[in-house]
Amino acid sequence: MTRCPTLVIAGTHSGAGKTSFTLALARALARRGRETQTFKVGPDFLDPTYLALASGRPCYNLDGWMAGRDHCRRLFARATADADCALVEGVMGLFDGADAQGDEGCTAEIARLLDAPVILVVNVHGMGRSFAALVKGYTTFQTDLRFTGVVANHCGSERHAALLSDSLQAAGLPPLLGAIPRGAFPELASRHLGLVTADRGQLPESLLDALADALERNLSLETLFPKMLTKTKKTIGTPEFAPSNGRLRLGVARDAAFHFYYQDLFDALRTSGCEVLFFSPLDDRRLPEGLSGLYLGGGYPELHAERLAENGEMLAAIRAYADSGRPLYAECGGLMYLSRGIETDGRFYPLAGVLPTRTRMLAGKKALGYVEVALTEDSLWGRRGELLRGHEFHYSELIDDPTSDPAWRKVYSLRRCRTDTVETEGYQNGAILASYLHLHYASQPAAVARFLERCGGTP
Repeated sequence: MTRCPTLVIAGTHSGAGKTSFTLALARALARRGRETQTFKVGPDFLDPTYLALASGRPCYNLDGWMAGRDHCRRLFARATADADCALVEGVMGLFDGADAQGDEGCTAEIARLLDAPVILVVNVHGMGRSFAALVKGYTTFQTDLRFTGVVANHCGSERHAALLSDSLQAAGLPPLLGAIPRGAFPELASRHLGLVTADRGQLPESLLDALADALERNLSLETLFPKMLTKTKKTIGTPEFAPSNGRLRLGVARDAAFHFYYQDLFDALRTSGCEVLFFSPLDDRRLPEGLSGLYLGGGYPELHAERLAENGEMLAAIRAYADSGRPLYAECGGLMYLSRGIETDGRFYPLAGVLPTRTRMLAGKKALGYVEVALTEDSLWGRRGELLRGHEFHYSELIDDPTSDPAWRKVYSLRRCRTDTVETEGYQNGAILASYLHLHYASQPAAVARFLERCGGTP
């Protein structure tokens, strides 16, 4: 199929400025009428909310370790089928991924997979000729990557930019595409998991325009990215999933408290014949009608614990649904909402009480990293013995052991990739499954079919 022009925006490390640069570029292209499809490398839920607002299109995650390379290829082809250009924001540093010895999960893997050129963003504060040494290391570490050039972020002056450009030229390295002055990009709000989730309050049109203006004052889109400003004929890709025979309805919690989801899961469910119905545990008083399944995703329920606790009608609706025997899946923030309540800032907020445990917020990080799960029993996303991959990041923990209630069992054998430790997790009671893990359905080809089968679809 014909591919749209693509750039991978990589950084030397987290905090180099690749998110601000990618947002600025997406906004600048969108202002020129370009349909710009954005992607985020890795498992992050937050950056995609910013990129979606900047481009006006849903943003998709590309994660070679969690979802697999074939899925990433198909997803990229499908999402860009009607786009003029694509921007792929990297994760951490260019070569940082699932482990220290291979490419899985890193930005370089995706750049190679897509055969897409890379722009390297470097924080140059306090750097001179060492800038060239740093760039040389990144651009020659793996010789099969293609580099369009380098962007110097937090540059001190025009004289500083000239020095940096000269150092690259003298060393025969990719050119300096532009230098963004220190403080030129407006600050983006952040909290303990990275950026806060973007909405029009956090990322108004004026902030997006300020980002794009700062970029265009210091780079020329016409000169540097001519192919990205030219429309290209596209061939529509083939759907990954054949439609099911029945009509299923999945209720999905989505509001300021619950919004950590992967867009491609919803695409897969819809293509498979499942209607996805969003509702708000914060604002709605009842669940959507006629649900076949319920999905409580991750987010920041601790920030909205008081409002969640006050919405007694919704909590009662969740409890009634849990008693109905229909599938209910809760992960991370959803697990917290399903529990007896959240302890945070010295107060306890009672919640659904379906999962027999309390949760509490911690001052430091409880868990962060990739995980692999072997199912020890048949469950919502697969059958006993099947493997799934995902990740976890949370600042809360369980106070009580849910399995002290004999109705609940642990059905995950969980291996943490960073430490290679194995423990049990995944709390199941009938058709209810709750876990801190964010699983990616693409890691297990049959996962969507298994889930829909449990929701009443055709096996």
